[in-house]
Parts: sequence; structure tokens; C-alpha cells
Amino acid sequence: MLKSTRNALIGATLIGVAFTGHAHAETTLNALFMAQAAYSEADVRAMTEAFTKANPDVKVNLEFVPYEGLHDKTVLAQGSGGGYDVVLFDVIWPAEYATNKMLVDVTDRITDEMKKGILPGAWTTVEYDGKRYGMPWILDTKYLFYNKEILEKAGIKEPPKTWDELAEQAKTIKDKGLLENPIAWSWSQAEAAICDYTTLVSAYGGKFLDAGKPAFTAGGGLDALNYMVSSYTSGLTNPNSKEFLEEDVRKVFQNGEAAFALNWTYMYNLANDPKESKVAGKVGVVPAPGVAGKSEVSAVNGSMGLGITTTSKHPEEAWKYIVHMTSQETQNGYAKLSLPIWASSYDDPRVTKGQEELIAAAKRGLAAMYPRPTTPKYQELSTALQQAIQEALLGQTSPEDALKTAAENSGL
Repeated sequence: MLKSTRNALIGATLIGVAFTGHAHAETTLNALFMAQAAYSEADVRAMTEAFTKANPDVKVNLEFVPYEGLHDKTVLAQGSGGGYDVVLFDVIWPAEYATNKMLVDVTDRITDEMKKGILPGAWTTVEYDGKRYGMPWILDTKYLFYNKEILEKAGIKEPPKTWDELAEQAKTIKDKGLLENPIAWSWSQAEAAICDYTTLVSAYGGKFLDAGKPAFTAGGGLDALNYMVSSYTSGLTNPNSKEFLEEDVRKVFQNGEAAFALNWTYMYNLANDPKESKVAGKVGVVPAPGVAGKSEVSAVNGSMGLGITTTSKHPEEAWKYIVHMTSQETQNGYAKLSLPIWASSYDDPRVTKGQEELIAAAKRGLAAMYPRPTTPKYQELSTALQQAIQEALLGQTSPEDALKTAAENSGL
């Protein structure tokens, strides 16, 4: 009798240990983010820390890579059978990722509250073929930033409303000897250049594809590249723009070496920070200009989403983490470098205070966001266009011939 009681007690103790151990078993998630534009690395770490504090049984390993490495890192990890549970992806990749079954279809996980509360345009970031492959997270477009002091010195009363006006104002600034090259762009042979090109394509009413075939070789697509080349060869654009990424543009603008710059949301608060910038307090921002008779403003969809990889062994925890990162509470608390995806956030003083000018530009710019082409072959198309832009800027070929070659090499 005593022996059986003792055995029962030991068994109960072991069961207790087993359950206790299970309750504290740690799930580790591996998440891939970008170290460039939008939220800072410190922001992402702080958001994640709040999640792990509320979910002590989950640990999150964070990895940050430059935007240029994000796609290939995701694809290579997937090809080797995993590595990441949660990945940040650009609006241009769902077609490829969905076609190659790299992201989990989360359509059924999205709640009515999410459907009603998130800005309609934000959902396009994660959609392909009627399904949703994650949650929108970074809602972004490129804006025209300008140095108020330089415009004032040049006698310019308000920022340009059209791209032609931008060129005229830049010429005035150059002619008055205020700046040699008043405009800065990110035209390095990278995706950054495609974002600037897309902004101009949208202004000129162009389109990338027609019935799945390249349509950028004429009309607005050609007008956009002609504008870039003209701005570059005239000396109005900083000649180093052909090597600049967004962070280079930010540094040039912050040093007071550009009157105008096209860049993402995040530049507004950094360029207005006296610790970071020589032009703090002098930074103006408006939507990117339009083209007379064709558009009032222009904008590229530069949004990004968070998704679960199909190789993740912890999809439930991964989804919980994504819901936390994209929640209105989290986003409203970190709205200085990236604006929220939630419609009602734009009435929250935590979001608007100190960046009213940016919010006013965002209301117009975000509503006009133009997509880069939706195709599983996007990477090939983008690479061909990047090369075309470089060759045209350098005068190695005409804009017409450069775009024709890009169409031939696009894989479409």
C-alpha cells in the first residue's frame, strides 16, 4: 500500500514537472527585417520586446539586412528548407511568393476589425489573385521634400505643383548661385531608381504592362525617362544621384546640399532632428508633383507587409507576432518614421503632433499610390529597367532604345 502510494506521488510529481516544463517551453521565431528607411532597427527591437514581454514563452531572433538583400535572403532561406518564420516583403513580391508557395495564405485569419479599420489601399500590399499573404505593415510612398530657407532666398513663394515647375524652380536656384545641383534622387542601379521612375510614370499617366506585355516603351513610360535624363544632363540633378540610395539622398538633403529631394516618409522626422540634421526646422514636404492636364500629384506604392513562411514550424506564434507588430496600438506609438495602416490613427494626436505637414501630404500622396507591375517575373523586369535607366542617364543609349531593350529583356 505504502509502495503504491509512493509510486503514485512520484508519478504525480513527474507529471507536474512535465506540465510545468511544457508551460515554460520556449518557442523561437526567426524574423527577417530591413535595415533601411521606414522603422529604425531600434524601433523594431522595442516593438518586439513589448511582444516578448507579453508572451514570455516566445523568443524572437531578429535579423536586419539592407533592402537590396531582403528578397534574395528570403528566397535562399526558403530554398534550403527554412530559416525564417516571419519575413518582411515588398508590395512587388506577393505575385512571385504566392506562385512559388513561399508565404502562407492568411485570408481566413484576418478579422472583421482588421478589414474595417485598415485603409483599403494598404491591403493591396499583401494581395495576389484574390488572397492575402500577410498583414500590411509599412504604408509608404515617396514625397517631395524641400528646403524652405533655400526657396525663400530664391524668391520662390511655394513648392512646385508640377514636375515642370520643379525644373523651373531648380533652375532659378542654380542661376542665383544658391546651389549648383538643387535636386537629389536615388537613381542607383537598384530598386530605388524604379520607385522614382514609377512616381514619374504615374504623373505622366503611363503604364508598365498592357495585357501582360511591356507598355512602358512609349507614352508616359517614355516621358518619365525623358524627364529623368533631362534633369540629369541639365545639371539640375546632383550627378551623384546615379549612385545614390535613399539614405544618401537623406544625408545630402540634411547637409543643406539639396533644395529638393524625393524620399520616403522616414526622412521627414530625421531631417527635422537637430542632432541629425543641419536643416532642422527648415524642412517642407508635399506630395510628389503632377503633370499639367494629366495628374495633380504622383506617388509610388512603396508599402511592405509581414508574412509567415510556408516552412515555418510555428505559424500560430508567427501570426500572433505579426498581429502585434501591425496593431494600431504599436503603430501609433512608432508613427514618426512610418505612418500607420489604420484609418482612425490619422485623428490621433500621438500620430499627428509635430508632423501635421507630413500628414497633410500623406492624405493626398497615399491616396494616389501607383503600383509597380504585378507579375511573378517582377525581379527580371525590374533588373532590365534599372539597367535601362542607368544607360540612358549616362548617355550610352537614347531613352527610347533603352526602354525597348528593357522590354526585350524583361522576361515578359
